[in-house]
Amino acid sequence: MGLYLEQVTKYINGFLVPIGCAEITSSMVSNYVKKRVIEPPVKKQYYADQIGYLFFISIAKNVLSMKNISDMFIIQKKTYDSATAYNYFCSEFENMLWHICGLKDTVDTLGITDTKAKTICRSVVISASHMLFTINCFESLN
Repeated sequence: MGLYLEQVTKYINGFLVPIGCAEITSSMVSNYVKKRVIEPPVKKQYYADQIGYLFFISIAKNVLSMKNISDMFIIQKKTYDSATAYNYFCSEFENMLWHICGLKDTVDTLGITDTKAKTICRSVVISASHMLFTINCFESLN
């Protein structure tokens, strides 16, 4: 079942805004489609792959340019299917947030493969996680 544009932004923002990510807007999503960063909607509806890419963009845009994000998607598509890449990204992001917030002593090593896509994804997750944690630290001072 697909989601319409307004539903997509509300869904993504519901998860990411509370942890410090900037809000994603309908015009941003439309721009990502126009620039071919993500696939266009099908009958005005967005599906799992597109929503997964939007989650990644929402987090990665804090530390990467849109060109780098587009390049990351090209590398990912040559290496992993969308579901595998998304599941790895989510696991890595959760893993890193738990560690940075002091809820885990160590960072887990995820999976058994060692690919360029995985290395870049982990670097993006580490950078974005530290940035989000730092922003939240400053916000808690006020």
